Amino acid sequence: MPATFDHVTICVTDVDEALRFFGVLGFEVVKRVVATGPTMDAYMGLDGMEADHVTLAIPGAEPYQEVQLLRFDSPPVEIDGGSGFLARTGLNHFCFRVDDIAATLQAFVDAGFEARNELMHFNERDLVFLRGPANVVVELAQWT
Repeated sequence: MPATFDHVTICVTDVDEALRFFGVLGFEVVKRVVATGPTMDAYMGLDGMEADHVTLAIPGAEPYQEVQLLRFDSPPVEIDGGSGFLARTGLNHFCFRVDDIAATLQAFVDAGFEARNELMHFNERDLVFLRGPANVVVELAQWT
């Protein structure tokens, strides 16, 4: 059975900054709830979980995809000191395809976010890495 991408979830300490970041790409809040209770504790494997859960999507985009944000009240969040270091196991980065990478990159810079590297061309794409919320690496790609 083939699979399609559904969502990515990022644990953040600053929801407003994350909303500004993903807003540059056109993401908007579609749902905001508090995730808590025995069912969530069991699902996440965390006792006493309570977290803001914010779901973002781009209105009208096909296929529909989400970025979900979690900001924990309980348990205390552990800062991942390795987040953003690309030579480690686990999540390396995730990428958004854009139509105009130069304009999109400039929109991020204008919003106060920084690129991690210079724009480059590789494997039929123009690419650039951004420093995303919680230091997660977000890549932009424009197919050429």
